[in-house]
Amino acid sequence: MKTSTPAAPPRHTPASITGPILAWYDRHARDLPWRAPDATPWGVLVSEIMLQQTPVVRVLPIWDVWMARWPTPAALAAEPSGEAVRAWGRLGYPRRALRLHAAAQAIVERHNGKVPDDHAALLDLPGIGAYTAAAVASFAYQQRHAVLDTNVRRVLARLINGVEYPPKTQTRAETTTAEFLLPSDPPTAARWSVAVMELGALVCTARSPRCVDCPVLDKCEWQLAGRPPYDGPPRKGQTYTGTDRQCRGRLLAVLRNTEGPVEKPALDIVWSDAPQRERALDGLIADGLVDPLDDGRYALPT
Repeated sequence: MKTSTPAAPPRHTPASITGPILAWYDRHARDLPWRAPDATPWGVLVSEIMLQQTPVVRVLPIWDVWMARWPTPAALAAEPSGEAVRAWGRLGYPRRALRLHAAAQAIVERHNGKVPDDHAALLDLPGIGAYTAAAVASFAYQQRHAVLDTNVRRVLARLINGVEYPPKTQTRAETTTAEFLLPSDPPTAARWSVAVMELGALVCTARSPRCVDCPVLDKCEWQLAGRPPYDGPPRKGQTYTGTDRQCRGRLLAVLRNTEGPVEKPALDIVWSDAPQRERALDGLIADGLVDPLDDGRYALPT
């Protein structure tokens, strides 16, 4: 990957930023199974999909179950997509389970069951976006790619740009900055990508950053500016109680916890607001997460 110079380059050299963060990571990195030396590219891919908008503590037990049951893409592809939805449990955003199943099928059909190591081939898999392709290429295959998730974007916004939060939508300038900081050696670049991500998860957190523990505190533009408060568009927290998301989760839970199709009253009883319940059920059907059967019953997809 060609290194670009950001529009507003940091006042410090890349090495003076990456070095301390890499050293911090060596001391403080969490022991996670998808980071283990024997982790497979498939295990990394599964973890990356599960970790989207979901904290590690919730992902760990589900990831363990998935990898025991489906240690390879072929193992998952051989089962109905509904089994992936069932095993997804309460991770939320269950369409991710369908995307993983579709990706497993494509890996079997196009790549002989092996997660591709080519970045473009990863991007071509169903449901795999720019972040996931870069993450798998970096963390599974030790390649050199800019990996920008929410944590990384927040760290770079504070460290380089001196603002509390990044823009709502990722910008080209953020990518350019991330590429500028990438070490030239691919394995070191891959380790840097996970290190800065870990710093955002453990220290440079969204609401209560532990700046005193930051290995680059003396270089942080946000800190040097006096930690100015965020002055952008209002940041709305996600609500859950009473939402369509919660209703969808209740309906899916009935299907996940029942062997075989269910009668409509079994779904009706879990949510009292009938218009919202029907809207949520229609959405689940449209998303391919629920199959309406000819006899009036409902089932997970096959």
